[in-house]
Amino acid sequence: MVLLILAAASLACWAGVLLAPWGAWLCREKLEADTMPARPRDDFTVLIPARDEAAVIGETLRALQGAAPDAAVIVIDDQSSDGTAGTARASGLPNLQVIAGTAPPAGWTGKLWALQQGLEHAATARVLLLDADIRLAPGIVSSLQRKADEGNALVSLCAEPCWDGMAARWLLPAFVYFFKLLYPFALANRTDSRIAAAAGGVILIDRAALIEAGGFAAWSDAIIDDCTLAARIKRTGRRCWIGLTHGAASLRRTNFHATAHMIARSAFVQLRESLWLTLAASLLLMLTFWIPVLALAFGAGTTRVLGLLACLSLLACYLPTLMYYHRNPLAAVLLPLAATFFLAATWYSAWRALAGTRSQWKGRRYRRGSRAC
Repeated sequence: MVLLILAAASLACWAGVLLAPWGAWLCREKLEADTMPARPRDDFTVLIPARDEAAVIGETLRALQGAAPDAAVIVIDDQSSDGTAGTARASGLPNLQVIAGTAPPAGWTGKLWALQQGLEHAATARVLLLDADIRLAPGIVSSLQRKADEGNALVSLCAEPCWDGMAARWLLPAFVYFFKLLYPFALANRTDSRIAAAAGGVILIDRAALIEAGGFAAWSDAIIDDCTLAARIKRTGRRCWIGLTHGAASLRRTNFHATAHMIARSAFVQLRESLWLTLAASLLLMLTFWIPVLALAFGAGTTRVLGLLACLSLLACYLPTLMYYHRNPLAAVLLPLAATFFLAATWYSAWRALAGTRSQWKGRRYRRGSRAC
């Protein structure tokens, strides 16, 4: 009887996801590169925070030369130890300025402090915040500008992951999928919704809107800095837009260890550093991903039918993401295992925070109530 009730509750959850009018499971919000692009206007400055990115920064800048040949580009070398600055200068990119970043002051995360230093050298109407591992395709900048011209003060793209390796092919489609469930893009793109989201890899933003929102100093200690930025912009009454794309791709290869640490970086912060919310999220995950499988495998009669329907709903919700990225649709059956991996990383994030480390990234540790070390 207990399994029957749980299976019914799980099916109700998946029916809610499928039938919700904002369609978080769909891939409707997307922006692709123009097939016959006009030369992008040079009314923006590209800011690239880079810490130990020598392996990828050269390719990022070469792609940028093709995508936005006239744009001013500022690379903020965030105290790298691997020759990032020299690799950037060797790219030969016109209009390139490499700034030697300083250590983040108390109350600042490293990335936001690097961006703040770059912003002080930018005077254009817009800035393009670009991660050092993102390759832009020709035509995508024109698409970004067109979307911004529609009245969006912030336009953000969720870059396509790098698919090299088993961990990437299995976990990264699920990472994008869960992000869309947490921050439904359709709601994030509405001015009357409190949901706000951005993907930090590619953000084109009006400089005036950024300054009006308080600049990076207003959320200097934010771990989830991209979504915090979008929330601040929306509070000023301006419009934001986020979508998927094939026109921006990550160059960063990953493995299981790196993916776990990527999730752990912000998972507990996402749950407001609350053990109760972490427990509630864990129970919800078990209800929605484990119960359908258990009901199908060990239930009988109505319980098994409910488990089957919940499993089919679970798979149906995930398929659009797999199809958008041209992944094998059979990978959908591994989603419960991916969800379990994400849950384990979340609890690791919670354990680490309770031990005193709020977040850790790029060799910097952010302790609770103190500066990075």
